[in-house]
Amino acid sequence: MHNTTAMLIELGAIILALGLLGRFAGRIGFSPIPLYLLAGLAFGHGGILPLQASEEFVATGAEIGVILLLLLLGLEYSASELVTNLKTQYPSGAVDFVLNALPGAAAALLLGWGPVAAVVLAGVTWISSSGVIAKVLGDLGRLGNRETPVILGVLVIEDLAMAVYLPILTAILAGVSLAGGALTLLISLGTVGAVLYLALRHGRLISRVVSSDSAEMLLLVVLGLTLLVAGIAQELQVSAAVGAFLVGIALSDEVAEGAHNLLTPLRDLFAAVFFVFFGLSTEPSDIPPVLLPALILAVITTLTKIATGWYAARRAGIRSPGRWRAGGTLVARGEFSIVIAGLAAGAEPRIGPLATAYVLILVIVGPLTARWTGPAVRLLTRGRKSDAAPAKAVPPAQAASSEVPDAGGQSGQTTGSGVEESGSAHTSR
Repeated sequence: MHNTTAMLIELGAIILALGLLGRFAGRIGFSPIPLYLLAGLAFGHGGILPLQASEEFVATGAEIGVILLLLLLGLEYSASELVTNLKTQYPSGAVDFVLNALPGAAAALLLGWGPVAAVVLAGVTWISSSGVIAKVLGDLGRLGNRETPVILGVLVIEDLAMAVYLPILTAILAGVSLAGGALTLLISLGTVGAVLYLALRHGRLISRVVSSDSAEMLLLVVLGLTLLVAGIAQELQVSAAVGAFLVGIALSDEVAEGAHNLLTPLRDLFAAVFFVFFGLSTEPSDIPPVLLPALILAVITTLTKIATGWYAARRAGIRSPGRWRAGGTLVARGEFSIVIAGLAAGAEPRIGPLATAYVLILVIVGPLTARWTGPAVRLLTRGRKSDAAPAKAVPPAQAASSEVPDAGGQSGQTTGSGVEESGSAHTSR
């Protein structure tokens, strides 16, 4: 069979399978990411039906998928929102880093994988999945909850931190010297600062230059600019993903909204291809030996993410039910963890199988902790109280007025206004 014909058949089969898997995931209310990873494992080397003709095309599509993921992430924020979140949420961001990056680094060192793997695995366990969390918040009807801006604030800090972390990781994986790594970091920080300054002071001018009444022209200009900047960033060892993220930040208002609407279907397609490619590059037989470490790491970092959300919500003055909901919602890991592991696949092949197993576990557990962490804590608390002291009789009228549903759909203590956690919240995602 002609190579081009074989490639078309394989690509058609992959994309059709991804569409069917995505529909199935939507029906059961879960993220399709684990199904995409499993599909990659099935079609990869050592899988059920290995692909060969389309592997090079899928690899290129995966690179575009990472770039589009970061571009659309940047389009969701304005520079002023990023600066405001950085000023108000940096203590929560620091706690998030310490509690969730250190377990990954420690695991790599305990497994004897060395300091490079420690830096990689720290990023894998640190960053929550923005995509999965946004979907969970919408599905649970919590976009108006008081804890939701706190959750989004933590995610914004993580996204900003990637603009520093990814260039450092790229330099380390490339074997750059200490002086070269410091230079790369300075270039990255200078670029981020310059883009934020330009976006704050001249964002409207930049958007006016890019803007077009034609959807076709807008799509071509934004996509072409993004790929160009990403390539230049990659050449400077700053990371193509960071370059794409900065392009998204620089655009604002109607241009950002229009570009977001036009590029979202492309992002979804190539992001799915990226997850499949990551699965393709992982040998299924390599996963069982790391399944136990991945499970232990998942349990530990589930608890540390819950603690992160609880702390961040407490700083914002949110009461106990909202604190636990915030913590449970932040548990899911997904696209960023896979991006980080994918960057390190060539230099440290052992990271891939562990990251795949880890993400598969937490992308499934994340929606469950978002829904049930609050009720589980409340049930345990009530059980301890009932063991400690006998319940007092409460008049029916008083009992009926002492508890009302909160914004998350669970019962909580009333405040002076009568509702514990309600209120509309502006969200940047």
